[in-house]
Amino acid sequence: MRKLLVANRGEIAVRIIRAARELGISTVAVYSEADQDALHVRLADERVLIGPPAASRSYLNMDAVVTAAVDLGADAVHPGYGFLSERAEFADRVTGAKLLFVGPSAETIRLMGDKARARSAAEEAGVPTVPGSDGPVDGLSQALAAAEKAGYPVAVKAAAGGGGRGIRIVADATELAEALPVAQAEAQAAFGSGLVYIERFVPNARHIEVQVFGDGENFVHLGERECSMQRRRQKVLEEAGAPGLPDHVRTAMADAAVALAKVSGYSGAGTVEFLYDSASEGFYFIEMNTRIQVEHPVTEMVTGRDLVREQLTVASGDPLSFCQADIEFRGHAIEVRLNAENPDFGFMPSPGVLSAMRMPGGPFVRIDSGFGPGSEVSPFYDSLLAKIIVWGDSRRAAIARMARTLDEVEIEGVVTTAGFLREVIDIEEFRDGRYHTTFLEDWMTGTRNGGGK
Repeated sequence: MRKLLVANRGEIAVRIIRAARELGISTVAVYSEADQDALHVRLADERVLIGPPAASRSYLNMDAVVTAAVDLGADAVHPGYGFLSERAEFADRVTGAKLLFVGPSAETIRLMGDKARARSAAEEAGVPTVPGSDGPVDGLSQALAAAEKAGYPVAVKAAAGGGGRGIRIVADATELAEALPVAQAEAQAAFGSGLVYIERFVPNARHIEVQVFGDGENFVHLGERECSMQRRRQKVLEEAGAPGLPDHVRTAMADAAVALAKVSGYSGAGTVEFLYDSASEGFYFIEMNTRIQVEHPVTEMVTGRDLVREQLTVASGDPLSFCQADIEFRGHAIEVRLNAENPDFGFMPSPGVLSAMRMPGGPFVRIDSGFGPGSEVSPFYDSLLAKIIVWGDSRRAAIARMARTLDEVEIEGVVTTAGFLREVIDIEEFRDGRYHTTFLEDWMTGTRNGGGK
């Protein structure tokens, strides 16, 4: 790999460009008209405009991205996360143009992108799955039968969905009858497929994911991440490792994730997501994300492994540079997602120009961002300003360091979630590691002890 086109923007594009530069790989940035002065554009060795601000006409334009890669002589494309990263058609187009795709094969992306097929693959690998339908349900009668077998409440999920989207929770058969056609229509509109399936809904569950890596022949895990601090099923904060997780569950979950990677012949970085029921100590497969995750830095902090660098070397044809026995875990890491949003107005996006941006520093503090003073936060894309990641030799030390770093954030020109995140860090249940996927929303509405907003 000599020249890499980065088919993304923002902090992940910056992250990839930096990893490539350390390997001696030149980089090409693609950008929309809204991003012409963006940091990733300035850092790359070459840059090419691929369209107007709307993502559908720029960062999601497969023809423009592949054409740019060919025209500028790139020999590889890294999709980052989001946008085209889990589009099998894009992987096919990249390889069809005789370029390396930094990620798993298109077939693996298709397999894991279809939640029903992914569930079947998990069952083949002996990975526990949530009770539910064997695949997409064909009509109300099948949905009702699957729900009755699984036990209410159940979740109606889009087969082609992901990232916490395309999910409806129903408490009984009457609600299911009402929700099914709505869920199918929403799935069709959002994902291009109206297929849905039924799963038992596990109340007060934790969302824990395992980082896996493979080169097609060798497969390892790099530990788990706790991702249960969520708002509207979107992650707010992540930890490595998961607090209070019994060792036997941690081991079984990691083994299950590696087994699924083997079944799919996985190559590159992937994440296997699980629901964990603390009451029964049972865990269930949710989905596999066939890309680098937003929260990958916490895994890098506790393992000392550069996951993006490993993505690039494996995509180049090299075997994994480490085996399972080489991976050691040290201390604890926490990441928060600092967004340009107004928590006092329903987390409404707050676009604008950053007239000032002073980010925290100090030992074991990492800032991943695509912005700096004078940058414009565009209304056309997500509102992520920066990821703040800290490491400590214990969870308590990491929490103290995160509290200190959030106190140092100074941003002018847009409203941010820094103050909200600082409040979250102080929640007693968070500090004690006693939270689940609906905890934060309950806390915000004051239905949990500990207050609300």
